[in-house]
Amino acid sequence: MFYLLHGDDEFSNREVLRRLRQQGDFGYNQDVYHGDETELATIVATCSTLPFLSEGRLVIVEGLPRKRRSSSSTAQEAAGANAGTDHDKGSIPTAAEGEASGGERKRGRARKGSKKAGGVSRVDFEQGLAAFVPSMPASTTLILLVDEVLEPRHPLVETARRYGQEIKSMLPKGVALERWIEERAAQYKVRITREAVALLANFIGSQTRMLANELEKLATYVGEGGVIDVSHVRALSAQVQETRIFDLTDALAQRRPQQALDILHSLLAEGQPPLLLLGFMLSQVRTLLLVKELTQKGQRAAEVATALGIAPFIAERAVQQARHFSLAQLEFIYRQLVETDAALKRSRLTPEVAFDLLIMHFFTTPARI
Repeated sequence: MFYLLHGDDEFSNREVLRRLRQQGDFGYNQDVYHGDETELATIVATCSTLPFLSEGRLVIVEGLPRKRRSSSSTAQEAAGANAGTDHDKGSIPTAAEGEASGGERKRGRARKGSKKAGGVSRVDFEQGLAAFVPSMPASTTLILLVDEVLEPRHPLVETARRYGQEIKSMLPKGVALERWIEERAAQYKVRITREAVALLANFIGSQTRMLANELEKLATYVGEGGVIDVSHVRALSAQVQETRIFDLTDALAQRRPQQALDILHSLLAEGQPPLLLLGFMLSQVRTLLLVKELTQKGQRAAEVATALGIAPFIAERAVQQARHFSLAQLEFIYRQLVETDAALKRSRLTPEVAFDLLIMHFFTTPARI
């Protein structure tokens, strides 16, 4: 049997893979290969080998060889990765460390992918694997996992439809996303209100792995047969809390002090620990500092996400927010947060007063320092 799992929903792809692995009697006859590192001949040889002391053999291939790039683009990437790494180190974080580590990852991937699965191009690999599937022993189950969308006329898609099964997992959106949240909650034997569904969908979006983690935590809290409502989501979901901090940053960027104070006081009234809120705020401002430096060098959101190791949707929003601040202004906010953190830890101020002073200091400075 040949299964092709593809699509942009990485989490659902791996959920399907987990279920498929549990369906057969494979014993010790299980092999996992990476398409960009393993020769096609090795995969074919393993699939052609009869199982030992079990009914079937399972072969999993994760990914395809990377597409070739021109030598000029590779040279430009290497030059970009080496640029801007000599920054002065100070108390305020800079993008040097994040970008350097991102550059190292890029260079490491380039070297690793240069072999192209034993010298075979991606096209040859795909066509070769598609040609082999019809003659594969009946005792072998081959699962190809590709975290990208393959076109309907792709040779592996056509082969899966003819000789196996194609399973395409796409990130849910709109009504499909809300239905996904409800169905996932039902798997944990709990119910979730429409308002709570909307809150998760609006704040977390189509990040299915993140949603699944939050729902599992919420389901554990309310217990089997319980109902997840908005108050549970606001109190327990770290992703929702962090997104609300994004809203606070938006209020700061657009110089709306009352909205910023309302968000902070609302979070405190809900019982959010002040030091935890400060931690979220420090983390976000630090990210904005790094993003600001990278965007000033001409990097786009996708490149920023790779360099800093953050989710693409977070990078997109951070890039948009960073445009509203000067680098000096972000450094000022960061210092104020550090001072507020110290004041709270020394019990010199109540949380409400500390946050009010923080907002007041920000809005009594010029819009551009």
